[in-house]
Amino acid sequence: MGIHMRRIIAAGLAIALPLAAAAAETTTAYDLLFRNGTLDALDRDRALVYDRTVSNALNGTAADRDTGRVVLDIDQPADGPETVDMTFRKDGKFRGLGSFRASVGNPMIMYFYETTVRDMAESAGGSPFYIRNRIKDALTVPQEVRTATADFDGTTIDVQRVTLKPFADDPNRDAMQGFGDLEMTVTMSDAIPGWYLSLEAEVPGASGPVYSSTLRFAGLEDAE
Repeated sequence: MGIHMRRIIAAGLAIALPLAAAAAETTTAYDLLFRNGTLDALDRDRALVYDRTVSNALNGTAADRDTGRVVLDIDQPADGPETVDMTFRKDGKFRGLGSFRASVGNPMIMYFYETTVRDMAESAGGSPFYIRNRIKDALTVPQEVRTATADFDGTTIDVQRVTLKPFADDPNRDAMQGFGDLEMTVTMSDAIPGWYLSLEAEVPGASGPVYSSTLRFAGLEDAE
């Protein structure tokens, strides 16, 4: 899965990079979601840790496969740019998810979007290219940025929250096995190292979520 996931996250750049050329016209929501400099203040001897929890009524095997921990640490080579190395950990095993330039910002946002694209394509069928493009389209539409408070590590912090509904008006939503109701919510705060407190994707159902994926910042650990 390491090579496959590296390709998935690399494909995630297709969500972000084409919009960067028109930065002057991007929405506040886009600027928040793909904020630059989110790793600049991070202690290079510390790694960011996120817990991922997945449930999937359409594909329980994939849900178990993808529930685990994602760790990001910054590599400082003797020459060349700093890179962020991502690994997935589960049951004492490690899988490499790829390396990305630290100057771009926290790649968790791309991991979140691209794993949602993959999960939807695996569970509901359809083209991942189509799914990815609809999400990219949603990023170009002005979105409400909500302010709130959240609890983290015993402290109440101020957060900003953006929710995308990429298939709300999609003409093919009835064929999406419920994923036409997909909601993707990102909660961010300057109080959180790496910027992202949680990244959540959910497909509601009559008796509970058809699909749910939550990435939540779990803290810092010593970098390896």
